[in-house]
Amino acid sequence: MALTLSTALLAASAGPVLAQKTAADGIAEYRAMLADGNPAELFEAKGEDLWKKKRGPKNASLEACDLGKGPGVVKGAWVELPRYFSDTKRVQDLESRLLTCMETLQGFNAAEIVKQPFGKGEMPNLEALSAWISAESRELRFNLPQRHPEEKRLYELGKRAFFYRGGPMDFSCATCHGQPDKRIRLQDLPDLRSNPGDGVGFAAWPAYRVSAGELWSMQHRLNDCYRQQRFPYPGYASEATIALGVYMGVNAKGALSIAPAIKR
Repeated sequence: MALTLSTALLAASAGPVLAQKTAADGIAEYRAMLADGNPAELFEAKGEDLWKKKRGPKNASLEACDLGKGPGVVKGAWVELPRYFSDTKRVQDLESRLLTCMETLQGFNAAEIVKQPFGKGEMPNLEALSAWISAESRELRFNLPQRHPEEKRLYELGKRAFFYRGGPMDFSCATCHGQPDKRIRLQDLPDLRSNPGDGVGFAAWPAYRVSAGELWSMQHRLNDCYRQQRFPYPGYASEATIALGVYMGVNAKGALSIAPAIKR
């Protein structure tokens, strides 16, 4: 009888311990609560308006912009970017492609735009456009093309950049995102060498950053990664950041996009 009672007490006391939430569980619940009314929706609405609005020296909209699936086709474009474009003869991600369209269709000076810091000038507009365009491919799966030689070259360049170590901290992208089950403080760090899962890593950006109160595009996110590595900031829409996008995007093949997501 004593043994039975002791066993029952042990099981009862172990119950709450076994049911205890992990830090990752708590963060997942926090994100789920925030996602119900994700502020990114406001940026999506602004982005859609910017796409259709006549602006710039040519007083034209972006509705004829070709994001890879034909002029004006937005749905499905995000999950196939970066990719090679024959008119520019280079691989472009979403932001660099938007710059091309803003220059050719609307008459903006792309070279002047890229000099602007995040949050200034046309940068908030580019991030709003990124929010809407990515949202149009929500719940579609990533499938970046790797047919053209330039797409393959950018993948290899992105791979080299991902593993390149340097700076005062001797960090690389792989330092944080090059192995499974890694965490910094309470933040899970996805392994970006392969598909880390639906809506994780590359498949979650652009995203609304709660801590910053802003929506960040992938270009913005990569710049912040370089900051944390104590590297100099790369040029906006530079080949280095586009190559990293190719590497991560190809590795995310089959992942479900939830962009624009919400982050801490």
